[in-house]
Amino acid sequence: MHLRKTLPVLLLAGALLASTGCAKEDDAPPASASGPRDIKAVEGCGEGSWTDPADLAEDREPARCEKGAPAPQKLKKERKLVVATGTLSAEYVAPLQMAVEKGEFKKEGLDVELKVLPTPDALPLLAKGEIDVQWAAPEAAVMNGINGGFDIKWVASNFGPAPESKSGLWVRLKDGESAEKVPMAGRTMGTLIGKGSVIAYPMSKALTKHGGGLDKVDFRQLGSADVLTALENGGVDSAWLLDPVWKKVDGNDTFAFLGGQPLGEPLGGALFGPNLLTKDKDAGVAFLRAYVRTVNTYFADDYKSDPAFVTELAKLLKIDESVVKATPSLRMDWEIRKGTTDRLQDAYEEAGVAEGDRVPESDAVDRSFYAEAVGHKL
Repeated sequence: MHLRKTLPVLLLAGALLASTGCAKEDDAPPASASGPRDIKAVEGCGEGSWTDPADLAEDREPARCEKGAPAPQKLKKERKLVVATGTLSAEYVAPLQMAVEKGEFKKEGLDVELKVLPTPDALPLLAKGEIDVQWAAPEAAVMNGINGGFDIKWVASNFGPAPESKSGLWVRLKDGESAEKVPMAGRTMGTLIGKGSVIAYPMSKALTKHGGGLDKVDFRQLGSADVLTALENGGVDSAWLLDPVWKKVDGNDTFAFLGGQPLGEPLGGALFGPNLLTKDKDAGVAFLRAYVRTVNTYFADDYKSDPAFVTELAKLLKIDESVVKATPSLRMDWEIRKGTTDRLQDAYEEAGVAEGDRVPESDAVDRSFYAEAVGHKL
């Protein structure tokens, strides 16, 4: 345990010493990067730009500013930021893609590079300051890393599902079973997502309603192209189906939808490392200000109701337009709900992938960056 907790700290210390030795004097962060922040009201971002983090209502309206708000506040000196993401074709990454495409980051004085990196590869780079932002989620590896000394925090969310979405846990019904009560204990589950993913939380929630649990089902990790096939041909009893795959079984009485990601509770988004958390908070606020403005301008409502925008979105994500149209608009949401990291850790413990002590929310979450971006005083 001592070695596990000490190693990340030593890695971080070495990286910090190296970066200090190589830094030029004019690369130092501005004076405002540390100390109390001057939070000012932001035009176009009124009461609706902030919601109570404790509000977990499924019909909660996500925070919104007016279109084009918050207005850019260009940094005096341009910063280059590297943002790691597991994919550039998933819809939840679209606001980042659009912010680059429309020049929203440039308006803030940020030169943003989006780099495809799997979470396991990106996480140590984020902790060492070799990348600036990770567009991912507070998965088990992230929480274990924080517990071991990594200076990483979840600073903004990405989305909640649409109420009509059925992305989630699907089961093949046996004779006499109905969707209201399906005994899940002892059944097999096909998934491309391991137990350490944030999906473990809604998966556990759905399984528990039906007499199962993460420790009571037999997981079969499959490739993305094999999950649906295995469910359809009886290779597995159940599967976690993502957008738009679930559309293939929706309406088929052989299968039942048992539950998905909680409505109104985003489970992923932006993770900051030491570069933006402590060294250059101005750049961190600028990054989220551009992200929030992009959501308000392009993704505020049912963005798929605009055929021209759907065409633009499909081109940006490099996927077929029919795939974009196949599922409802995501509810883009930059805010982090209270207690989400606690509920995630409950699932990680149940799945047996948690290491060490539980991480308190104050060590895993920082809402101050997007609060400042919309002019809200914490």
